[in-house]
Amino acid sequence: MKFLISIIIVQLLLLYNNTSVYAYDKEQCISCHGNNGQSIILNYPNLAGQNKIYLFKQMLAFKTGQRENPVMQAVTKNLTDHDMDKLAEFFAQQKPHFGTAKRALLKAGQLLYRGGNRQKGIPACMACHGPAGEGNLLAGTPSLAGQHANYTQTQLEAYRAKKRVTDGKGIMPDIAARLTDDDIIVLASYLEGLHRVH
Repeated sequence: MKFLISIIIVQLLLLYNNTSVYAYDKEQCISCHGNNGQSIILNYPNLAGQNKIYLFKQMLAFKTGQRENPVMQAVTKNLTDHDMDKLAEFFAQQKPHFGTAKRALLKAGQLLYRGGNRQKGIPACMACHGPAGEGNLLAGTPSLAGQHANYTQTQLEAYRAKKRVTDGKGIMPDIAARLTDDDIIVLASYLEGLHRVH
């Protein structure tokens, strides 16, 4: 009985202490997305260094059901705007992780990312996501640099199938509809190794 009362007290403290709630939620995020937002699970995205505005919008999309994922919907269900803002700020401030692109796919991925494909009506990805994949903070365009190829491939396929429609203007589903399986594979590989050289 004392143990049960202790649990109830802890839960009440979490509910009424924003700092504690934030810390508790951050631990939930880290369990899948890794310490400091560098995920070791290839199907889960790296969050470290991601655009704060983008992160907040995605958490909100999961919470409202605009973006579907049972795990993320459960995690975000009880988050307040304050919680989501604090979490987005934390992950945005972390050092990004960069992987490597597959050498055999590098040239094709680079051409598509930097130049698009005029015949297919595919614009250059860097027009919105930046030459180094850094995204655009004010526009809320996500950073793509160093993202796991598995995750990027899954998301491009979801856009292509119109299962993900979270960009608000339908830009990504329209572009992804013109991508072949091979296009998606080479882009995903290229992005995993993309980063700014300082």
